[in-house]
Amino acid sequence: MKKIIIYIVLITGLFSACVENPNVTEDVYLSNPHAVSSWLNGLKRQLAKTSNTVTINVAITSDNYFNNYSQYSKVFDVLQIDYFDVDVNAIQADVQALRELATYGIETVYPADENATEEDLSFIYFCLGYSNILGGELFTGLPASNLGEVLSSAQTLEVALEALDQAIAFTDDQQMIAVCQLLKARAYYNLGDANNAYTEATEALAVPELLYQIAYDGVNSLSNEMQNATYDALPNRLAPLPRLDFLDPKYYSTGTPSTDQKPVTLVKAEEAYLILAEIALAQNDIATAKSNLIGLLSLINIRPKVLVDDSGETRNGGNRTDYPLTAVKVRFDANSDFKSGLVLDRQQGSITVSTVSGTHVTAADIDNAQTIDDVLYHVYLMRQEVFMSEGRRLTDLGIKYPISQIEQDNNSNVSDEYIEAQIPSFVADKNLDDFSTDADGNITITVDMNKIIVENKNDVAIVPFF
Repeated sequence: MKKIIIYIVLITGLFSACVENPNVTEDVYLSNPHAVSSWLNGLKRQLAKTSNTVTINVAITSDNYFNNYSQYSKVFDVLQIDYFDVDVNAIQADVQALRELATYGIETVYPADENATEEDLSFIYFCLGYSNILGGELFTGLPASNLGEVLSSAQTLEVALEALDQAIAFTDDQQMIAVCQLLKARAYYNLGDANNAYTEATEALAVPELLYQIAYDGVNSLSNEMQNATYDALPNRLAPLPRLDFLDPKYYSTGTPSTDQKPVTLVKAEEAYLILAEIALAQNDIATAKSNLIGLLSLINIRPKVLVDDSGETRNGGNRTDYPLTAVKVRFDANSDFKSGLVLDRQQGSITVSTVSGTHVTAADIDNAQTIDDVLYHVYLMRQEVFMSEGRRLTDLGIKYPISQIEQDNNSNVSDEYIEAQIPSFVADKNLDDFSTDADGNITITVDMNKIIVENKNDVAIVPFF
């Protein structure tokens, strides 16, 4: 008799291994009157686990963070992304584990549980949709099912849209409907479909402070790994690009870390304003774009901020020892002006932490932006700051991971075109994390990647509406 795949998923290579209990067969599990409830717990756990894997690796691969310690990947920082890399495999494995758990829940667990509700089914479809959004954003392509045919990034996003439509159909919860609408806007954004992205983003703003987060539980061995890497672990393992210093850490603990694990945001209304602003710019409507960015600032200003003791932060991981520890000035590249307030002196007292969204951009900055490129630069700068520590930056840079070697070795459908990472030429020759320090300790970032994005806005890999 077939054994049930228990929701605590162990990743070995690419595949989700079964945790086999000889007393729990599939038939026994499915006959449980609350099978769906336990399956949902497993989905939530995998959702958190997948978020951990994505957030850490995207942070390192992008220009947001440098891995200043021996933990985590040491090659993603230099954009060495190989299909045989264990971290590439780990990201793919967790994204696909979430997809497979959702698929099994829809096809097998839900139909067998008479006590299951349509709201339960809606959440399972949400997980399916979200897993496919991650797959479409992060990978050159992915199999549509275990050992199945490979779908392109765009096709994977189309599958996500179908699942999200189902999630909406099975719920009356206006918050969840708005979450799915904004995820659809995100998918349409990545597909370059401005009309549908506009519709979904606008409708999602019916919940003006929309926020959907995934919880962590340190007591039961499911900690927020980004929190550990940027606050709890000493030395802190990841160091932010100095111009983003003021946004670190987004996650922190008071008291015992295991009992204080902060949630990670998966969906928030800020994204709707950013999508709408970019659509307006693509239509040469600077005034509407600016209006949306002002609306975004208003939302950011009411998001929670707290004072945090970060005096334990010394940026002393050891791989690079010149990270600033006092409130020095920083400029975004050699052709920019120095700015104050972006690098904080954490030894002088508690610092202000933005737990949902933060930015240094002001209404005056937006008002002073005169051209489409000027405003577009602020869109991508704010995207970087708003989504800090949420695993989003790679999409803006046009970088995608390859399908892993383990998948190709086991799946004859994986052709060689999918085992090469997508790294645009305008990114590949850049040291994303580099900076220099002058005699006064002031920082010059080597390259302003948001300038590079705007300069290359017509490249097919980025800025989808241009």
